[in-house]
Amino acid sequence: MAERTLPLFPSSQRQTEAITEEALPDPSTRRPEETTQNFEDPPDKIETAEKEKPALSFNFNPLAPYKGVVRRFFLVYRHVAGLLLGANVAYVRSLPQHRRKGFRSFVPRLSAFFLRFFIRRDVVKLTFPRQLRRRLELLGPTYVKLGQIMAIREDLLPRPVTEELRNLFDRLPTIPFEQVAVIIQDSLHRPLDACFAEIDPVPLGSASIAQAHLARLPNDEQVVLKVIKPGIREAILSDLKLLQLFGRFIQWIIPRYQIRQIIEEFCTYTRKEIDFTYEADHAEMFAANFHQQVDIVFPRIYRDLSSEDVLTMSFLEGFKPGSPPTDDLSDDDRARIVDLGALSIIQMLYGDGFFHADLHAGNLMILPGEPVQLGFIDLGMVGRFEDKTRRSMLYYFHALVSGDVDGATRYITDMARVGKGGDPAGFRRAVADMSRRFVMHSSSGEFSVAQMILQSINLGGRYRIFFPVEMTLMVKALVTFEGVGRMLDPNLDIPAVTRKHVSRIFREQLNPVVFGRALARSTPEMIDLMVRLPRLLSAGFRHLETRLDGRPLPDPMAGLRGSIVAGASVIGGVLALLMGGPWFLWSGLFGIAILLYFFGK
Repeated sequence: MAERTLPLFPSSQRQTEAITEEALPDPSTRRPEETTQNFEDPPDKIETAEKEKPALSFNFNPLAPYKGVVRRFFLVYRHVAGLLLGANVAYVRSLPQHRRKGFRSFVPRLSAFFLRFFIRRDVVKLTFPRQLRRRLELLGPTYVKLGQIMAIREDLLPRPVTEELRNLFDRLPTIPFEQVAVIIQDSLHRPLDACFAEIDPVPLGSASIAQAHLARLPNDEQVVLKVIKPGIREAILSDLKLLQLFGRFIQWIIPRYQIRQIIEEFCTYTRKEIDFTYEADHAEMFAANFHQQVDIVFPRIYRDLSSEDVLTMSFLEGFKPGSPPTDDLSDDDRARIVDLGALSIIQMLYGDGFFHADLHAGNLMILPGEPVQLGFIDLGMVGRFEDKTRRSMLYYFHALVSGDVDGATRYITDMARVGKGGDPAGFRRAVADMSRRFVMHSSSGEFSVAQMILQSINLGGRYRIFFPVEMTLMVKALVTFEGVGRMLDPNLDIPAVTRKHVSRIFREQLNPVVFGRALARSTPEMIDLMVRLPRLLSAGFRHLETRLDGRPLPDPMAGLRGSIVAGASVIGGVLALLMGGPWFLWSGLFGIAILLYFFGK
């Protein structure tokens, strides 16, 4: 892999000191309480200051987490109020011409006429989606991240809103390198030249929370430095508290769109994104999950040069899909990249249940060589499926690409949460019709698997059926794979490519070895059941004997044990059947359940 020539400056002690001095604030601009002690002060004043100084190191302020919350509250309140007023004005502007004449829509028109004087001039004439996007930008990085999360929740928000919010994914302004240098030194507690031989002052990229710089270690190894922007963490933590309060308020006004759910999900993910130790953990977990796939690459983390504010990782030498070097790839390399992409995405989603949740073309790297490799970067945001949800997603996707419409409909409905006034029966019918259209078009490669899943999730909003955020993040990963795949091969048959890998994982789930490991993990529960089984069976047979003799039950709750055993037998029989267990095992369990159903009441 060719080395990249960097226009870097050599770090030295003199240069490090100069950077530190330039980045420090001017003493003349400090507040009085921050100014150093003057030697001309009276001795008693100096002594008093020296006595008070240690106490400052142990000062406890329980209100410190809420610093700046009041000021931010009024700022956010102003923008939220302006957005609500602007929504009324935008609604009136969107009315057809015939409804803006005479006394039609008189009240909204009259209110809009007066409200427009209380709205910012630069947004008053914009549509509501554009007003929302602009106000999120004005509120800062926390709300930009919130808008990015909202942009992928097409199951909860109208399409015009999500399409406009996608503009928030564009490149954001950078911070001066002098500030970056101070953050690195303060975070690692070492001077720059003790850690790095060179650092490129021109950032590789900038996001709402951090920006990245190319650097070189003393051993001449190239790395990437990801540095948090100054003041971001404090501002975000204050904003999150306010967002949760506003989420409850907006949920009360417009409960249909589940705004509170979106905000809670956003807060959970954002708290982890502003601590780079989580991203370091994610990178190492991905590397462990794909240790047998040497052609799927994740950055190596340098723990001794990383902290909450700084992340040092290996530099992946390559290019992004869609960049000019992509045109020079051979047909074999293109096919290999598509196959590696399908393997990695399917393995993350349905094999490991741990996947890249911020996947787009900018977070993928094509690494040229023999053979060509595929790399993943920016691993701060991940999604996790619980084991039950992961299996349901696997069965759903397998049924989808295998043409099993009834199975796909059943599995996706099982993963949903029915809201107040929901119509699960209507949702199942609508999803079944959509799945049949997919099956008819999948053979020609004209149908998108990701878009079909996304449309199914969108139907949930219509029928008051809601899905966990991980499903929309999963769709985002699938959309990225399909977009990059069709960029490399316009005639790509997505169902055929994914069917191979999802079938492999499906077969692995039915492997007796895997089934045995699952049983081994449940050994404590099985031992407990075996110890209690004689007593449970004895109680069950006594209850059965009492029923057969026609004697009255001494206790109306006595049959509960039989019901528990019957339910356990049904569950055990289903698991044994799905996992390919011997016929006499699952048939015997079903037989016990039937006996207890008829005679265990």
